Amino acid sequence: MEEVQRSRICVVGCGYWGKNLARNFSQLGLLFAICESDSSRLQSFAEQYPEAKAYDSFREMLADPLVEGVALATPAEQHFTMAMAALKAGKDVFVEKPLSLDVQDAEELIEEARNRRRILMVGHVLRYHPAILKLQQLVADGTLGKIEYIYSNRLSMGKIRNEENALWSFAPHDISITLALMGRQPVQVAAAGGAYLQPNIADVTVSHLLFENGARAHIFVSWLHPYKEQRLVVIGSRQMAVFEDSRPANKLLLFNKRIEWKNGALEAGKCEGVPVEFELSEPLQRECQHFNHCITTRNQPVTCGAEGLRVLQVLQACQRSLQMNGEPVQMNTLAARKIAAL
Repeated sequence: MEEVQRSRICVVGCGYWGKNLARNFSQLGLLFAICESDSSRLQSFAEQYPEAKAYDSFREMLADPLVEGVALATPAEQHFTMAMAALKAGKDVFVEKPLSLDVQDAEELIEEARNRRRILMVGHVLRYHPAILKLQQLVADGTLGKIEYIYSNRLSMGKIRNEENALWSFAPHDISITLALMGRQPVQVAAAGGAYLQPNIADVTVSHLLFENGARAHIFVSWLHPYKEQRLVVIGSRQMAVFEDSRPANKLLLFNKRIEWKNGALEAGKCEGVPVEFELSEPLQRECQHFNHCITTRNQPVTCGAEGLRVLQVLQACQRSLQMNGEPVQMNTLAARKIAAL
């Protein structure tokens, strides 16, 4: 068996999500360093991962020529400046979603990565979930037929943020999956929601996406919900698929679409979901492995900067609609073409 090349990666930010990145990179033998401004947290992680260098200064870490890749798990408002600094220091960069908070900033990051021939990867972890990969295969091989409608629910009584709303915190994953399944950008979006816990920070949002072929999608996200639900439903012209990540087993089900004319009326026949088998592996570990693979092979990531930009464009349009109480926003087709060319 061919030995896997290992790059030297530094995880920046060891908080809520960064600790998971550090764990996975360490298990893969890729954790070269950690960087954390909180001294007590840095000490704790240094004790947990004695094989890794410990930095309390981001600038000092970037000056280390042995660091090849930087994985940023910092607040979203810091993504642009830190990712840009890492690229200019000659590092390959993995940045957690969203890529940035502004489309123009994201374009600058992509251009910088291209000019310096650096890897720029965005942390849309569900794109590496084995069930999602299987679902993409079912769509690509025509098993579901033409996609007519997609809906996703990402709900929980979870971590409530004050630096971003539920749309920006939860929806990037589902937008990324929806765009991948549709293979195109929407032509129009509309979003509505409500802020109940903090002024002007939506706890609940519903976003509607319209595509030029008539297909639609809606994305319902909330961190103010009595139970956890992570469900994606894809309605095709032939069959329907349901991915429910919160289920302990049979996470991906396939349903026959039995609709017939009887006595001059349409009737939908009842059908049982058939479990679809897929490889069992941790999505985050696959994502971390993919970053290493891209560093060592110089191949572009599945969730490259351009993919992150496409998601960001939809997010910004949804946010604009949200601020206008659900008024539809037309997507800029010229910008969409520009993104597709990146």
